[in-house]
Amino acid sequence: MARRRKGRPVSGWVIIDKPAGPTSTHVVNIVRRAFDAQKAGHAGTLDPLATGILPVALGEATKTIPFVMDARKTYRFTVKWGEATATDDAEGEVTARADLRPARADIEAVLSRFTGEIEQVPPQFSAIKVEGERAYDLARAGVEVELKARKVTIYKIGLTGMPDEAHAEFEILCSKGTYVRSLARDMAQALGTCGHVVALRRTATGPFAEGASIPLEKLRDLSHSAPASGPLEAFLLPIETALDDIPALALDGSDTAKLKRGQAVLLRGRDAPVFDGPVLTLHKGEPVALTEYDRGSLRPVRVFNLSH
Repeated sequence: MARRRKGRPVSGWVIIDKPAGPTSTHVVNIVRRAFDAQKAGHAGTLDPLATGILPVALGEATKTIPFVMDARKTYRFTVKWGEATATDDAEGEVTARADLRPARADIEAVLSRFTGEIEQVPPQFSAIKVEGERAYDLARAGVEVELKARKVTIYKIGLTGMPDEAHAEFEILCSKGTYVRSLARDMAQALGTCGHVVALRRTATGPFAEGASIPLEKLRDLSHSAPASGPLEAFLLPIETALDDIPALALDGSDTAKLKRGQAVLLRGRDAPVFDGPVLTLHKGEPVALTEYDRGSLRPVRVFNLSH
């Protein structure tokens, strides 16, 4: 007999406003316990020192995590000029110093170099695997590794403030895989100085933004004062919220049954879609499966097993 999962078969997205301090995994565990959910995962790690939007998927929503991971992200961050650190953020030891503090005009002039598709080398303290080991584990052990440059896309970047001559504030819209710490390091080098990130906040990831979020402390308070099925449910977003960017298609009962059995569904005639690629299928407003549509055929990729 299969082992029964502990917890409730609750499914949906919870958008956490993460404070500085906890790891993303720690946040996921708090959310899973608060909802007494059987399964949970997150869509994009935030460093412990970073704050902001951390989408947490519960139950069947975990099947849609790749769509959120692949989506664009928006960050606000502050760079401190004149000091480089081992981690490219405020957590690491200072490894170099420089006297130059760039002027606003110089900073704005260099931003075009960091717009569009660029190459960046990830920080030594990053989660990238090198021969099966995490780079940050190797860095903590004193092992220097050569990390390869990766292509990422910065769709927009703007200088939003300069509190003083040693600090500059920015906002970016970027692709998945972008390291803000690497961006700050490279901008500083382009300006003839050094620098590191002292504050980082993610304000949006894919369809999820601050307006739909709940601060972690508020979630903790609600979970202590009420059962999992109480006020917390107001912050549980439907599975399909993560799939706003892909087409949706309503199916009848017989086609729904085929998809749930893992069989492809043929769509012919005037009502056949004119697009191809990923499609969310629905029956009576409920998500049925993530499918791939190609040449008149809907092939199930991930089937949702929702309990009601």
